Amino acid sequence: MARAREGGALSEHQEPVTRGLHGTGAVAFSTRGEYGVRFMVALARMDHGEPVSLTDIAEAEDLPRAYLEQIVGSLRDVGIIDSARGAHGGYRLARPANEVRMGDVLRALEGPIVPMACLEGDGSACSKTGSCSVVQLWSRVRDSVSEALDSFTLADLAVPGAPITLKQK
Repeated sequence: MARAREGGALSEHQEPVTRGLHGTGAVAFSTRGEYGVRFMVALARMDHGEPVSLTDIAEAEDLPRAYLEQIVGSLRDVGIIDSARGAHGGYRLARPANEVRMGDVLRALEGPIVPMACLEGDGSACSKTGSCSVVQLWSRVRDSVSEALDSFTLADLAVPGAPITLKQK
């Protein structure tokens, strides 16, 4: 039995398209990217010079602590955050929030921002390299998405709304 979908019909072998919070389709970011951005905004709001615990950020943003543990290594490796061990350890920004571009955060978490594999690296993933009639389209999409992400700093996102405060223990 065929089902309608956004102006078209699905054959009996096609599944309907579902949309999650972090999107689907050609230009979409994974849960890793979504949670990483939320982590960074929360950290920027909570970072007052002392390390912030991963547990406090996970609770404030309602994110799984175990998932955040996987994310912080990538952000630390590229110098976006620093970590401190011990009883009062945690994470803090490695540089001021107004110097952290959101494109850098997402590239650290997701890898290169490219809509087509042929635009990654030297283009060797595509047999049409050098003769492709649509590479200009994909290049413009890549550049526009990168420009949009790089136009935002962490400080831009950390300001709106009430600051996140730690719960009294």
